[in-house]
Amino acid sequence: MSGETITARLPRHAGAAPERAAIVCDGDAICWGALNATVERLAAHLAQRVPPGRGVALHLGNGPALALLFLAAARAGREAQILDPAWPLATARAAIAALTPGLVVSDSAMLAGEGLAVVIDAHLPFARVADALGSSTEGAPPPGPDPLAPFYVGFTSGSTGLPKGFRRHHRSWVKSFRAGDREFDIGATDVVLAPGSLTHSLFLYALVHGLDVGATVVLCRTFRPNHVVRLMRQHDASVLYGVPTQLEMIVEAAAREGASFPAMRWVLSSGAKWQGRAGAELRRLCPAARFAEFYGASELSFTTVARDDEDVPAGSVGRAFAGVELTIRDHRGRVLPPGEVGEVFVKSPFLFMGYACGDAAPLRQADGAVSVGDVGVLDARGFLRLVGRASRMIVTAGKNVHPEEIERVLEAHPAVASAAVLGTDDARRGERLVALVRFRDGAAADTPALIAHARAALPLHRIPRRYAVPPRWPTTSSGKSDFEALCRLWQAGACVGLP
Repeated sequence: MSGETITARLPRHAGAAPERAAIVCDGDAICWGALNATVERLAAHLAQRVPPGRGVALHLGNGPALALLFLAAARAGREAQILDPAWPLATARAAIAALTPGLVVSDSAMLAGEGLAVVIDAHLPFARVADALGSSTEGAPPPGPDPLAPFYVGFTSGSTGLPKGFRRHHRSWVKSFRAGDREFDIGATDVVLAPGSLTHSLFLYALVHGLDVGATVVLCRTFRPNHVVRLMRQHDASVLYGVPTQLEMIVEAAAREGASFPAMRWVLSSGAKWQGRAGAELRRLCPAARFAEFYGASELSFTTVARDDEDVPAGSVGRAFAGVELTIRDHRGRVLPPGEVGEVFVKSPFLFMGYACGDAAPLRQADGAVSVGDVGVLDARGFLRLVGRASRMIVTAGKNVHPEEIERVLEAHPAVASAAVLGTDDARRGERLVALVRFRDGAAADTPALIAHARAALPLHRIPRRYAVPPRWPTTSSGKSDFEALCRLWQAGACVGLP
């Protein structure tokens, strides 16, 4: 089997430590020997049942079945198409129609009539998954897949229509594994905690990279902060992956329980917002840990990293991840010098193959590099500061405003947990800035206080004059603020204005 596939190292780890735990999920565990044997058995079944070139759609809640079937599909040379079970049923059916998989495995009887669907219980323990699929114990393992064959279709967070499905081949992740090995020292002695849903590529990556290096990976069926804290203590977790909102909730839960995590060596976040809020407390709880924050996108994988053992400028999302080349370009694709603002272009071996489904325009390309539309600036040392996303830019009084910059400033206010800046129609200015805010528990602030706070960091034309609190704070499946849903709440008149 080629060494450039995501399951190539499983037999090696199984031979070296067959009885050591490979994956643990809420009290259920599978050892390395059983994991390798089960993946091979399921891969033989999928290779026989699913024609080459067709995928395996996995419409399952978090748990052993999803983890095993993802690995088995990759081992069989079939792409695993991971559908979010939280989607409306119509969205799942639209994705299946667009992807035309050779097999659908679901925990919903509502999809049983799709013809190719097999319904299983997502809560099955590891030991019963292969039997539930009806896989034979006699099937011969398929040959190793081509490293350039697609193994994964994931979906970007979306709130309307069919989310964009992005496709990846084995080599893109294996190359990122090796780059990650240069950035971090995660290995077989580690316990990697991936507390989020495997429908989020960060946590799926944490699972697969952890297995690639021979670590024990701990999953949970649902993210509950108190439960995650108990898992961290119970398993002496040494590597924690999280998104900023999760890390903040973990910090709050740990503080309530008086917990600390002396075994923690790395805390890895997919965003940079947490450092200014929960960062200090997280460092106190994990005194031996190092911290790193990633900037990237589903299409790009890792792009930059900001590590706390490096001199990262304030407001920067870090320098290029190992193996990545960054450039800032103008609208004609010309490279701009350090200090000039333009569109961020990324060149790396980690880039995706293309979109599998969904309404997605082709990405801008230049000299082998691509852009997802982020706007930023590189300094003379190669550190990137993001200004915003081109698609969210607001034009007010003839000036371009990137709401992300304003949101970061507002979220630095001690009372504000989250902020969303919108542009609303205005006859005189074109668009007027409105800020929706979510306050921390027990905290509040009025409009003059928020304006005064913003004036310390922003010019007048970038300071919203209207502030409101929505009835709830919708988030995407990755835990980020859902700006489209927040905009709909504002337009529906559901938000309460601040005095």
